[in-house]
Amino acid sequence: MATAKRLDVTYQTLYSELVQRSLDESFTSEFSSNGRFVAVEVKGKKYWYFDSPKPEGGPQDRRYVGPVDDPEITKRVEAFKDLKADLRGRRRLVSTLTREAYLPRPLPMAGQVVEGLGKAGFFRMRGVLVGTVAYQCYSAVLGTRLDATAMQTGDADFAQFHEISVAIKDSIPPILDVLRQVDPTFREIPSRVDGRVSTQFVSRDKFKVEFLTPNQWSDDQAGKPVPMPSLGGAAAFPLRFLDYLIYEPIRAVLLHGPGVPVLIPSPERYAIHKLIVGSRRKEDRDATAKSSKDRLQARSMIEAMIANRQHADLASAFTEAWDRGDQWRAAIRTSIAIYDDDFQNLLRAELAKGVTELGSKLADYDLADKQTDAATLRPK
Repeated sequence: MATAKRLDVTYQTLYSELVQRSLDESFTSEFSSNGRFVAVEVKGKKYWYFDSPKPEGGPQDRRYVGPVDDPEITKRVEAFKDLKADLRGRRRLVSTLTREAYLPRPLPMAGQVVEGLGKAGFFRMRGVLVGTVAYQCYSAVLGTRLDATAMQTGDADFAQFHEISVAIKDSIPPILDVLRQVDPTFREIPSRVDGRVSTQFVSRDKFKVEFLTPNQWSDDQAGKPVPMPSLGGAAAFPLRFLDYLIYEPIRAVLLHGPGVPVLIPSPERYAIHKLIVGSRRKEDRDATAKSSKDRLQARSMIEAMIANRQHADLASAFTEAWDRGDQWRAAIRTSIAIYDDDFQNLLRAELAKGVTELGSKLADYDLADKQTDAATLRPK
């Protein structure tokens, strides 16, 4: 295993402060002081909404904020009037983290697109940043400098559950308006299946923005764009395995400008998901195959989590994926088998340690000791 390049604890503390300040600022910028937060019950569960008066005495404008049982959201709702933006201080923190700690900063276009969608409300509506731009956040999250060669990208991917998009009854502004505030050359790429809608948008410089959603329907839905009421007129491309990736995302900050608060997949889910898709690219719609980048990202994150002694977190994500069925197991086996023996042995040993801590049987997950059951370790 390569020696993990750990961040000094000072920089990890600065990043934690940046995350806190960024989330605070997102509230002060999105919600005006003359409005108010209200708790609304929907199907037995309470959600925060923000009511702001419309000009000339019109009806109030109601916007979705988040679940009442989310302590971070509710804490900021209660302290809303006391929150103050600190853009200059946050910019200093970002500068320190990128120039002194050498943490990755996204390409300007990627940062501006994520920032624009964030200000439009995408993350407030429980959208999740995925793909390589999300990967750029994990060095700070894990406190380790990850493999930089796996961070190059010319696109930004965003995901949301369809049922959330329908249920929140709120929407970002028209998506082209949002993107054209970043770059006026953005245009729609009409879906090949239904030219009336788009899941992808591209600039003149070929920077691409794509919206995705888990394919939780029959195989007949594969490749068909899914209407997403909260995405300002954009549809989303349905993908298998995506529901696993974006379930219970975490808060992070993209190191652009004063810091952009985002939701990204948990690192253990991201790593295991990359193992799965790394062996399936050739079967899916992306014929150009970024499988080597997928596996490189997975390896770099897994090694960082092992160095952090997060083997139980990895094992929990691994066993959940493994238990989802034969196709999931086959994809994981195939991907692991491509790595060199040293990494395979390290991964199996750490997963075995985590599975044992979770109280599960090693033989159920192809992790039995070689001397007692060598057959289970061979890809099938």
